[in-house]
Amino acid sequence: MTNTAGNAAAGNGGGPRVVLRAGREKSLLRRHPWVFSGAVRSVAGDPGRGDTVDIVAADGAFVARGAYSPRSQIRARVWTFDPAENVDDAFFRERIRSALARRDALLGAQARQACRLINAESDGLLGVVADRYGDFIVCQFLAAGAERWKGAIAASLGELAAPRGIYERSDADVRLKEGLAPVKGRLAGEEPPELIEIAEQGRRYLVDVRGGHKTGFYLDQRENRAAFAERAAGKTVLNCFAYTGGFGVAALAAGAARVVNVDSSQPSLALAARNVELNGLDPARCENVAGDAFEVLRAFAAGGRTFDLIALDPPKFADSRAHLPKACRAYKDINMQAFKVLGRGGMLFTFSCSGLLAPDLFQKIVADAALDAGRCAQIVARLGQAADHPAALAFPEGTYLKGLVAAECGDNKPASGWKSGTQERGATRIPG
Repeated sequence: MTNTAGNAAAGNGGGPRVVLRAGREKSLLRRHPWVFSGAVRSVAGDPGRGDTVDIVAADGAFVARGAYSPRSQIRARVWTFDPAENVDDAFFRERIRSALARRDALLGAQARQACRLINAESDGLLGVVADRYGDFIVCQFLAAGAERWKGAIAASLGELAAPRGIYERSDADVRLKEGLAPVKGRLAGEEPPELIEIAEQGRRYLVDVRGGHKTGFYLDQRENRAAFAERAAGKTVLNCFAYTGGFGVAALAAGAARVVNVDSSQPSLALAARNVELNGLDPARCENVAGDAFEVLRAFAAGGRTFDLIALDPPKFADSRAHLPKACRAYKDINMQAFKVLGRGGMLFTFSCSGLLAPDLFQKIVADAALDAGRCAQIVARLGQAADHPAALAFPEGTYLKGLVAAECGDNKPASGWKSGTQERGATRIPG
């Protein structure tokens, strides 16, 4: 139930308010933290970008308190549902303290080595990402409210986590939707070195926090790299979209006979080679192929080259609902090419980090890909993001990483004239 209208201005000093259309408070009452522009009836006062506003129902009853973003489709993001809670420096300090305590309890020493310390909405710090790499923290401030409180957040992180330095990587395209320009550089303390060495489950990696993808490393794949390594002993391994070789190093360290890393970035592959050497592994067992993964897989299939174990971790193909149909076709194509080079009895670890792609649709796409490749496969495991990337129960969008482990189990030639659902719109109900 909503609180009384008399609480509408509590803690906000009678400041600006976002008034919702009738009935549009329902998602907020279920503790979903976003208010979309279509749910807003009016805005009282003159809030600027990132300013704190009270969010009230059509009858004036207090619902939540959040950050206003006049340029975004997500017009407000909720900081708190408690009318008595002020949004100030102390608020952010307590949220950060709680997030750090959860990581320490969850991961122990790993939380101080390489870990996601703050996972945005799911830690109650909307649009804020903070990853720790050894003595440095790398932050992203991806929403208007996060940008507004950046100084307070960095100060509390510096006090509570005591890093040597905090570096900002707010250069993601999503900031443009908030009317924010990309920002990158030292935020507090020391400038990080060109490369930071981290340890993960006995393996060592060099991380480029200043120029690498996102904050430098895919920490969300930690448990999945371990699961991949468990299957790798004695196997020929293909690691597509390899980046700096995370899955490849894990496989080699576990005794893989040979690993082939494929990535479009030569600098990333050069760092992957250094990571192999850093772990004392035989570089002769690792081949690095620079090129478009779609085309490389087609060339491997044409040449009859197969692999026992494949990791397929492509970038996010869909960053908006309008792009989802095209993304579905891309996922279908890359998985079909992977099945074509998967050896008999082999296993494919296939992932999607597109939050807009529902798990059931992802499974249908992979199933269609196998069928078009003439292969039969079984799902033997479902994978997701690492535990330090939690998703709040009321925020399903936080569950973005989906993974399937598909075990090849024979031929499965489609009937003549058959068209898969991802080729024939509607059969798998592709949105759009």
